[in-house]
Amino acid sequence: MITLHYNPGNASLFPHLLLRELGVPFELAFVDRDAGAQSSPAYLKLNPAGKIPVLIDGDLVLYETVAIGLYLADAYPQAGLAPAPGDPDRPAYYRWMAQITNTLQTEFRAWFYPAEFTTDPAGVPAVQAAVGARITAAFERIDALLGAGPWLLGERLSAADLYLLMMTRWGRTLPKPARLLPNIGAHAARLLARPAVAATFKAEGLEAPFV
Repeated sequence: MITLHYNPGNASLFPHLLLRELGVPFELAFVDRDAGAQSSPAYLKLNPAGKIPVLIDGDLVLYETVAIGLYLADAYPQAGLAPAPGDPDRPAYYRWMAQITNTLQTEFRAWFYPAEFTTDPAGVPAVQAAVGARITAAFERIDALLGAGPWLLGERLSAADLYLLMMTRWGRTLPKPARLLPNIGAHAARLLARPAVAATFKAEGLEAPFV
C-alpha cells in the first residue's frame, strides 16, 4: 500500500491529486505542521530536510515533490499521465516538470517565507515584492506557452497539468492571482471539473475559492 505523508494544501497536494487521477490504492498520513511533526525524529528519518511530502511505496521512501510526481506517473503507465520514454512528447513533459519546480515552486518558498531570504528584517517586504514580480512573470510566460491547450502537452493530460494546478492555487495569494490569466484560468477550471480533483480537495478539507 502506498502512503502519502501530507498536509492540506501543502506541496503534497500535487502527489495527492496524481494518486487519485491514477486510481491506485493509497492511504494518507497527516503531518501536523502546527505541532511541528515535520521536525520530529520519526519524520526526519523519512525526510532529513523535514519537508512535506514523503511517499512510501513498499521499501521505497521518496521525498521532493517533483521526484514523487515523476515516479508515480512512470510507475503506472496505464493511466497515461506521462509520455513513455521515446514518445515525442517526453522532452516537453520533462521541460514542463522542470519549469514548474524550478521557476514556480522554488520561488513560492521565498514568497511565503521571505524572512528566510534576508538577514535584514527591514528587507522582508522588498524580498517579497521582488519574488512576487518574478512569479507573476513566470505565470505570464506559462500562460502564453499554454495557449488554448487544453493541456500543457496539447490534447494530452499529464502529471504536469496537476502540478501546475497546485501552483495556480498557490498563486491566488499574489497581487495578481494566477487564475486571472486567461489560459491558466481556463486550464484550472478544466481540472477542477474532474472528479479525481474534486475528491482530492474534499479529502483535504480545502474550500472554495480553490484557485
